[in-house]
Amino acid sequence: MSDEHGPLLLEIVHALEAQGLARDEYQLQRVIDVEALERIVDSTSPQTDLEIRFSVGELRVVVTLSNVTVIRAS
Repeated sequence: MSDEHGPLLLEIVHALEAQGLARDEYQLQRVIDVEALERIVDSTSPQTDLEIRFSVGELRVVVTLSNVTVIRAS
């Protein structure tokens, strides 16, 4: 899913920005180790039902093998 500092990080950033969060409103490296997340995603077989969730402020980020989704907490 990812290259070195590649698509997964960009997917997460783009998904956060699509929800209206500006880059200066969060420090992703304080929330999650993106490199470790990439290693987990990349080492998982396609048949695995992987889902990793974490929060960035009031937003919930859901990472699966094929998708990054951001939802607002209610």
